[in-house]
Amino acid sequence: MMDLRGGSLMLLGPTMNAKVAFELSERIPHLGLRMKEHSRRAQVYAERMRELGMKVIYPGLTDHPQHKVATEMVNREYGYGGLLSIDMETEERANKLMMYLQNATQFGLMAVSLGYYETLMSCSGSSTSSELDPSQKAAAGISPGLIRMSVGYAGTLEQKWTQFEKAFIRM
Repeated sequence: MMDLRGGSLMLLGPTMNAKVAFELSERIPHLGLRMKEHSRRAQVYAERMRELGMKVIYPGLTDHPQHKVATEMVNREYGYGGLLSIDMETEERANKLMMYLQNATQFGLMAVSLGYYETLMSCSGSSTSSELDPSQKAAAGISPGLIRMSVGYAGTLEQKWTQFEKAFIRM
């Protein structure tokens, strides 16, 4: 079965169990709606975070270095995507903000994954990119305090924004 040249796994591919396949088939029809909201909220949050004086990296912001290229490539109906980054400058400040966002206001969850209906966030330099040396991180634009955020669509936008603001003000 595992023979890479002629085994059945190679020829037929892996299969998922029936329950997982059914659950996936139930979610596919509204994937477009979820992705639109994911992207819309990321745009709104990026703009509002910028108004708070935060350093935000998001291709939907007009001052992003690749904004023009992204605008030419983007599907206007779906926006610029649901991922954004915030540069808190130090790992300590990044972790403090994420702790408040998760534990004090329930804005989101600290996780290295990017796909969930809740907002997920991680400090890239000390998690997913921790194997890079400082010069590689600098070349990739990963500061010690860079928070990568996958914006969720749970709750209302205003409810979640209020949670974010409370945590940021607490900093």
